[in-house]
Amino acid sequence: MANIKNKVKDTTARNISAGAARKTGGIEAYLKRIFAMMFGAVALTAVAAYLTIWGGGLQHLINFQTGGLSAAYYLLLFGGVALAIWAQVRVFSMKPSTAALLLAIYAALVGITMTPMIAIALAVNPASILMAFIIAAIMFACMAMFGYKTVKDLSFLGTFLFMGMIGLILVGIASFIWPAIMGGAFGTIVCFIGVLVFALFTAYDMQTLKRAYAVIGEGQKDSLAVLGALHLYISFIAMFQYVLSLLNRE
Repeated sequence: MANIKNKVKDTTARNISAGAARKTGGIEAYLKRIFAMMFGAVALTAVAAYLTIWGGGLQHLINFQTGGLSAAYYLLLFGGVALAIWAQVRVFSMKPSTAALLLAIYAALVGITMTPMIAIALAVNPASILMAFIIAAIMFACMAMFGYKTVKDLSFLGTFLFMGMIGLILVGIASFIWPAIMGGAFGTIVCFIGVLVFALFTAYDMQTLKRAYAVIGEGQKDSLAVLGALHLYISFIAMFQYVLSLLNRE
């Protein structure tokens, strides 16, 4: 009888260990898929920016007569924003491959619309581009790890981060109309707030994605991975832009 009990215990322990291993392996593959798509989108953004600048596309984004941005720039900018919002709303009702394609298109549009900022950095301080990328990458990695590992519930941040993001968007829109508002101390404060908001968004999204994996249906995990890649991509690119702006402020 003792031998039977021991065998049952051993079998149960092995089954629990195997189940835990499968679960761990599943979430690891899921996160690898998310980061592969996210970093692929970042690479596509870099390529799109490079081709736009050195391919002569910059002249179509800047109105050299007024010194401002052209109508084509605003069309691409707001078109990309609309695409990202629509993709997030519809992601679970479309094929994962279609959602991944929309992510790629959005990443390319972001790369194109970033070129005026990149061109200014190249003219003022080319090294700041690499420095901003490294700083943003380190911050992203640290906050992603924190969000994945922490046992503290970060859901309380959701409302505050959403409000902060809306505020940053409104300031960004206002800066298109009155560029002078982003000068001086106010612009510096906005950039610091932007870095903080999207750094916290990285941790918040990582924890949310980790929890969602445990409850979402198996057939929706691929779509969730694309959505997670989009969210993390937006946070990383936003941090990069705000850091780059800080490094090139007068």
